[in-house]
Amino acid sequence: MVRRSSRRTRTVAAFWENGTAVVAIPARFTAAQEAEWVHKMVAKLQRQGERRAAVGKRRPATDAALAEQAAQLSAKYLGGRAVPTSVRWVSNQNSRWGSATPAEGTIRLSDKLRPMPQWVIDYVLLHELAHLLVAAHNAAFWQLLEAYPETQRAKAFLEGVSFATGRGMADPDAD
Repeated sequence: MVRRSSRRTRTVAAFWENGTAVVAIPARFTAAQEAEWVHKMVAKLQRQGERRAAVGKRRPATDAALAEQAAQLSAKYLGGRAVPTSVRWVSNQNSRWGSATPAEGTIRLSDKLRPMPQWVIDYVLLHELAHLLVAAHNAAFWQLLEAYPETQRAKAFLEGVSFATGRGMADPDAD
């Protein structure tokens, strides 16, 4: 729906109203300008919707959602062999992204991961799941992570974050 406004003189806005996309334009716009801006603004609304949907798919907010993500990753990349007894977010890990206690089957992820991309969270979760199968960082351990396509990218991402935060270049708690 297009809404022309005589009070709107230079700006164009787009928003959802009762499930309908509304593009508000200046009343003076020509039909060509209207068509151009409607196309641009509807595309922008679609991109925003896709980003919001992607955000909903990432960053498991609860420990239960994190445990579900761990189960999915274990099934997909480890043949379901890593079965943690608990998976949870913690706020007391300042020098590690995650930790696992193989004897107890527990996994903890630093809440500093929460704002990071899902593929980074998945890597750390998969890394800790692999520790339930192989405690050390040996060849057998790294072989378990080879199946995850984002392993090298996520490791580099986390190294960059650590480098930046270690030198005061970024605040890991900033949103």
